[in-house]
Amino acid sequence: MSDARQLLGMKGASGTSNIWKLRLQLMKPVTWIPLIWGVVCGAAASGNYEWRLDHVGAALACMVMSGPLLAGYTQTINDYYDREIDAINEPYRPIPSGAISLGQVKVQIWGLLIAGLAVSWGLDVWAGHSTPVLFLLALGGSFVSFIYSAPPLKLKQNGWLGNYALGASYIALPWWAGQALFGQLTWATALLTLAYSLAGLGIAVVNDFKSVEGDRALGLQSLPVAFGIGPASWISAGMIDLFQLLMVAVLIAIGQHFAAVLLVLLIVPQITFQDIWLLRDPVEFDVKYQASAQPFLVLGMLVTALAIGHSPLTQGM
Repeated sequence: MSDARQLLGMKGASGTSNIWKLRLQLMKPVTWIPLIWGVVCGAAASGNYEWRLDHVGAALACMVMSGPLLAGYTQTINDYYDREIDAINEPYRPIPSGAISLGQVKVQIWGLLIAGLAVSWGLDVWAGHSTPVLFLLALGGSFVSFIYSAPPLKLKQNGWLGNYALGASYIALPWWAGQALFGQLTWATALLTLAYSLAGLGIAVVNDFKSVEGDRALGLQSLPVAFGIGPASWISAGMIDLFQLLMVAVLIAIGQHFAAVLLVLLIVPQITFQDIWLLRDPVEFDVKYQASAQPFLVLGMLVTALAIGHSPLTQGM
């Protein structure tokens, strides 16, 4: 189990001297899943995805760009700039443990970034974009990742701003990429996904609970540090639920009533698991909460995306 945690980049991992396992741990594969899913949602929201070989290949390339390459870049650069915090919270990680040199980490950061941007450019060529939409999204997302982790801005120092940047990067950006790849990114869906990203802010807070000790020691104002663990768990749960319920209202407004009912049914188990795990002890049960509740969150995203893709009210805006 600890070996699997090591490969996925989760806490409680075992040590290793294998350089490729260390590189994979820096990229935290467990964090790729929501971005890959975001691409699926964007393709669904486009209303134009077809089960053809070229569409499947383009979608897979977009998933690789969003997950292993650019999310891997994000996680690696975050570990690079968080090495002092990780020395307190997770000393077994590759950088604070000394298992990998900073020079090797820098090579990985640049390699993942250049590869991700190259794939985005190739996808623009495949889609025939006159404006390189995918490249600009990849470039913008990479810049947000940099200022999230790196001084002097280091957005993660501010619990609200940093967590929203993280939520938008994990929900809105891959959704936009998938939708732009197969259709047209509209203002309506851009604004809706930015609103949905506020639910992602709540998820980002869950990731802060494991780092409270190091954040407090180094003066980072994450929400658990600023408000305390108990209040922050309520803020997290409230953000997750409130903005999904906002999406229910949006689906009703655009005439997608069946999708609205499905989304409500997917919110109910999330609230249940919040009561069982998140609100009881978020530090102890953060992984269990995410494993049990997040599948319902991402299914709700797909329901919303499919509804948007089949609504003339959003496709025409």
